[in-house]
This record gives sequence, structure tokens and C-alpha cells, in this order.
Amino acid sequence: MSHNPIRPWRNIDRRVSRQIMVGSVPVGGDAPISVQTMTNTDTSDVAATVAQIQACTDAGADIVRVSTPDEASTKALREIVKESTVPIVADIHFHYKRAIEAAEAGAACLRINPGNIGDEKRVREVIKAARDHGCSIRIGVNAGSLERDLLEKYGEPCPDAMVESGLDHIRILQDNDFHEFKISVKASDVFLAAAAYQSLAEATDAPIHLGITEAGTLNAGTVKSAIGLGNLLWMGIGDTIRVSLSADPVEEVRVGYEILKSLGLRHRGVNIISCPSCARQGFDVIKTVEKLEQRLEHIKTPMSLSIIGCVVNGPGEALMTDVGFTGGGAGSGMVYLAGKQSHKLSNDQMIDHIVEQVEKKAAELDAATDASIQAAE
Repeated sequence: MSHNPIRPWRNIDRRVSRQIMVGSVPVGGDAPISVQTMTNTDTSDVAATVAQIQACTDAGADIVRVSTPDEASTKALREIVKESTVPIVADIHFHYKRAIEAAEAGAACLRINPGNIGDEKRVREVIKAARDHGCSIRIGVNAGSLERDLLEKYGEPCPDAMVESGLDHIRILQDNDFHEFKISVKASDVFLAAAAYQSLAEATDAPIHLGITEAGTLNAGTVKSAIGLGNLLWMGIGDTIRVSLSADPVEEVRVGYEILKSLGLRHRGVNIISCPSCARQGFDVIKTVEKLEQRLEHIKTPMSLSIIGCVVNGPGEALMTDVGFTGGGAGSGMVYLAGKQSHKLSNDQMIDHIVEQVEKKAAELDAATDASIQAAE
């Protein structure tokens, strides 16, 4: 909502954390909360993996993680990194040598799981490779793969066990004078993950990677992630996020942005505010919004659009958006620009006209941003 003032009751005070770099992307500190996803192609298939990374990048991904389970994958990673325009995180499980190979191949970050990477000696070798090749590290604790001694100590995966695992590995990194790390404590259970992240946030100033792991299908996983991540983000916890869905990785990026947009933490593209429709609607809201969403995918400028079927809430919503349309019956409705009534429009002209108005507004906002940057320079 570009023309609206900031309201105090909307503010979220982010937890203070150190800032690290994942390639060219800052994570933590005052950096924007970055959105990540992970490829699901066979990493050794360079063309397919690069194509998926590009699709995710086009959707707004700041960082993309790639699984490297074998030597073929780490060999392919070198070419993948060259082709990618965003930093690549190498996902490491079990074989610490893959982490070393990934660092040598140009990965921007190494994700290691404390529960299965091996003993301290192996971790130290990974640290050396990361330092030598300018990689950061993510300590990725997962409730489903905690260390055996912690499971014996606590009896089951629990917040205390997850945080203890993470802090133990933070100590190893810091004892080796390595500080370019972030940390996550993921679980598929929302309550478990939220409790673990809250405790972790109090125990370290390291940047935090948020995720509800194995959240499920597109619909169910989106809801689960929105609840879990949304509550943590609202509390100011989280510096980078990944929504884990059994779906196209592009959908993970889209959902990630929608969660951040709903909290006013990150804005990208058109935020469409639309009613669920009812018997009062002056046009088919659902079909209209579906078409507009497709037609406006190319807009990256943060802005807002309200599409409301009738005058009950339409004028009020339009006052708070950059462009709006409210159904008025008799085959026409009212167009709003910058929160003010502009002109009437027939329903059959609406979609093309709204797209035109959004593109025009986006161009104005982009020009204003460019002018502001030039003035600052």
C-alpha cells in the first residue's frame, strides 16, 4: 500500500542479530528477510536444475538450496553456480566430504545437519573448507534427525533437545573462530518448532533461518507454514525463511512472499485484496481475480490492488490501495486511483483497464524510486 502512512500498531520489532553474507545476500541485522527455496531436480542434471533455479529466481527467490548427496552432484554444482544469478546453498547430509567438494565448487553456503554430519573432527574439516572458499554455514537442526545422545537424554525430540544440539554446534564453529553462520531448528510440528525457535532466539545472536519442515501439500502446507512462520515473524524472530511444500519450488517462493507481505515485512509485486464474493457481487469476482493474478505476474513493483464485488466494503478497501475496482451493479463499477474515486467503468472492460492502470502506477512508483536514488547519490 504505497500511499499509506506507517501506523505504529503495524510495527514489528525484529530481534537483533548479527549479519552474515550468503554470497551477495545479507542475512540478519537490518537486512530484508530473504526468501529461500530448494530444487527438487536431480542435481547432476545441470540443465534441469538451472532451469528450476531460474524459475524460482523469477518468482523472487533470493537464495536457492541444492541437494548434493553424491560426487556427481558436487561436480555438477560447479556449473550450476556459474549459471545461477542467486547464491546457491549446498545441502549436506551424512557425507562431510560432499560439503568440502561443494565449497570447492563455489557454493555460497553449506547447510549441515548436526545429527548426521559426523564427529567434531569432520565438522572442523568442513569449517576449514568453508573458510578457505568464502562460504557461510547453516546449522540445520531437525527434530527428525537429532543426535542419539540427545534423544537418550530427553527421551524424544523436544525444544530443549533441539536448541542444545544447535548450541553445541555453534560452540564448535566459534571454537574454530568461524562466525559466518546462521541456524535453524525445524520440526514438522508447529508447536515444537515455534517453542524451539523462541528458545533459540533468546540463546544466540546468530541469524535465524525459519522453516516448518515437511509442512505438506500446497494447501495444507501453506496454512501450516503461515501459522508457524507467521507467529514467529510477528514476534520479530527470523532473518530468512523457507516454506517447505510438496509442490513446485516456485510455489514455496510465492507463499513465502505472501506470508511476509501479510505482515508488512517484505513487499514484491501486486498485493491483491479481494472479497470472497456473494450474491451482492456486481461481477464474477473469483474469475476476475484469477485472470488479474495471471495478467499481473510480470509486475515486481510493490503495490496494492483491491477488487471488491459490491459497495458494502469496496469503497473502504479502495481508500487504502493504489488501484481499486468496486462493483456497482447494472454492469459497471467504480475505479479508484490512489484511494480516490476516479471514473466509472463497464465490467466487460474492467480486466484490460485495471491491468493498464496497474502498469501505469508501477511505472510511476519505479520512476519515483529511481529519482530518489539519484538524489541521494
